[in-house]
Amino acid sequence: MKREKTGIFFNLCTVLGLLAMLAFLLYGIRNQIFVSETALEQFLKRWGIWAPVFFVGIQAIQVILPILPGAVGCLAGVLIFGPVWGFIYNYAGICAGSLAAFFLSRKYGRPFVKNRIGEKNYRKYIGWLEKGKGFECAFAAAIFFPVAPDDLLCYIAGLTKMTWKRFAMIILLGKPVSICLYSLGLVGLVRCCL
Repeated sequence: MKREKTGIFFNLCTVLGLLAMLAFLLYGIRNQIFVSETALEQFLKRWGIWAPVFFVGIQAIQVILPILPGAVGCLAGVLIFGPVWGFIYNYAGICAGSLAAFFLSRKYGRPFVKNRIGEKNYRKYIGWLEKGKGFECAFAAAIFFPVAPDDLLCYIAGLTKMTWKRFAMIILLGKPVSICLYSLGLVGLVRCCL
């Protein structure tokens, strides 16, 4: 019963996060903050220093609770804060969230991970644990490329004997490339479509 309540809570957070993202998107379209640099600057000035803090927090939370797709967050960071600061804020938030997912997985174990990622994904990726050191290489490669289910793999990694130091090194060194590819690739795609 407790596991069901946790699953309902995480699903509710996902739905609420998507609704909040939709509301913000509609607000942004109506106030032209996505197409007017002046409108965007005015919007960000109202939030002051809290704008990047809030954004980094959202990026960290979205790793733990999928309130919005990671690609959307990366795109938003670059569009809102520019390519340099957007990348930095994306990187800080995603790395913090990845470390938190590893911590939670390590602390609460398999039942927690199974509940977080779902039975289907759990069965799909749990076999990776049998690869021993091979898992670390596969995990590092997956983190490096932008198409892998990074968040899910961070939870799986927490079930291994991988050290905190090795996990942090893989995340901190592997994330910049994938975040950059996601961010800049999506920005290029959006600009081509507009």
